[in-house]
Amino acid sequence: MSLMKKLVGILMVASVVAVSGVAYSETKAADTVKDRIAPVGKICMSGEPCAAAPAAPAGSGPKTGKELYSTVCTTCHGTGVLNAPKFGNAADWGPRAAKGLETLYTHALGGFNSMPPKGTCAACSDDEIKGAVKYMVDSSK
Repeated sequence: MSLMKKLVGILMVASVVAVSGVAYSETKAADTVKDRIAPVGKICMSGEPCAAAPAAPAGSGPKTGKELYSTVCTTCHGTGVLNAPKFGNAADWGPRAAKGLETLYTHALGGFNSMPPKGTCAACSDDEIKGAVKYMVDSSK
């Protein structure tokens, strides 16, 4: 076999491998694009069959005062940041509690001094915030 025939054979094999690799990568890229632009939901009209709605995530109900304190309020009230009354400290909470829970609720919901409204938990309900305030006041007795 001549050198020229060997070179032609090698070039043919190399080009087949290169072309098949390009075709594979283009197919994979097209699949990736299809996945990215696929609809994320479906609208079902009355009378049409439709898949059941996904279940709500576990624990998606309202948080207790203790849960909210542990996840949000502890950031400041655990250490007393910017003069926040410390959790469980009667000296910090006593004068505040003497003003009444309604006053404390108003301050917690609307913001007071350095504390922003709802203590930065905009997604929390008013009742959850009130529960956290009551939990903190009760802990200082």
